[in-house]
Amino acid sequence: MSIIKAGHSEGWERSDFPILCETCLGPNPYVRMMKSEFDKECKICTRPFTVFRWRPGSDARYKKTEICQTCSKVKNVCQTCLLDLEFGLPVQVRDTVSDNGSYIPQSDINREWFLEQTERALANGTLQLGHTQMDMKQQNQLARVARPAPYYPRNKAHVCSFFQKGTCTRGDNCPYRHEKVEENDLSKQNIKDRYHGVNDPVAKKILGRVGAGNLTPPEDTEIKTLWVGGVIDKLILEDDLRTAFSPHGEIKDIRMVPQSNCAFVTYTTREAAELAASKLYMNLMVKDTVLKLSWGKSQVDKPKKQNQQTGQQQANNTTALFPPNPSVVKPYYSAMDPSQFGAKRDR
Repeated sequence: MSIIKAGHSEGWERSDFPILCETCLGPNPYVRMMKSEFDKECKICTRPFTVFRWRPGSDARYKKTEICQTCSKVKNVCQTCLLDLEFGLPVQVRDTVSDNGSYIPQSDINREWFLEQTERALANGTLQLGHTQMDMKQQNQLARVARPAPYYPRNKAHVCSFFQKGTCTRGDNCPYRHEKVEENDLSKQNIKDRYHGVNDPVAKKILGRVGAGNLTPPEDTEIKTLWVGGVIDKLILEDDLRTAFSPHGEIKDIRMVPQSNCAFVTYTTREAAELAASKLYMNLMVKDTVLKLSWGKSQVDKPKKQNQQTGQQQANNTTALFPPNPSVVKPYYSAMDPSQFGAKRDR
């Protein structure tokens, strides 16, 4: 992957292929791209660069690169979605966990000087960025927060603005999604803030979910079960989970759910479950696989729901066996019995 500067313009980029994450490329291994040299300005450094456009799926929208490759390499992010290439997380989440982000000047003069120095380091192979200096513990923390697989629904078509107003007349032929969307903090994102890792609502949501550093025990003290996510079938066995969880207390039961790639570990006491949650949360790895940990849900309402369903089913069966008396009594003849159709009569 090479970057070629235009001979007539200092700093302009000409590239042969974009720097993209797997989600933006889409599930199809064969992607047809449109290439346009110096078509747009980079939304970070404002320098013209080569823009690529493609469609990552039959039901997806057309996507294009938003920033140049130099800015992409400085932060190690995708040129389109601006998420980290290794973990698929916002820059603010990665820099908060690693505490060693790459600072880029905001002013025009300082930014130009910084990018020139970065390009020289890229050419000499001496570039050392902050995101490459994370230790193993920080990488494990990011891996637990990240998605285990590419999230292709992110490439879906935009929502139809006419449908939002109730004036779209194209129906099924409309290339946009017909869905009602409510505006919130997540719908107000600034590309520069996301790139520099500040005021990112998506990052705040993720950090708010895992920022406490431990799992809050549920109020129901009868819950003694921990949910384990990322359990790959035929790779992580029940004995492997028992080895990881048994040092924190006596285990009552381990239930594997291969179709959902998860498992449920139940302790005999609530104290053992709380100890395991505090020790293993954000620090659980089995066979070089990072696993997620959470508390199980309460099962108090489940028997009630099952009893209601059983009662309703019994009522339906009773109705089928003994139908209600009709308002008008109809006469019944032996010829109306289906079991007697075609039967031989005794003479």
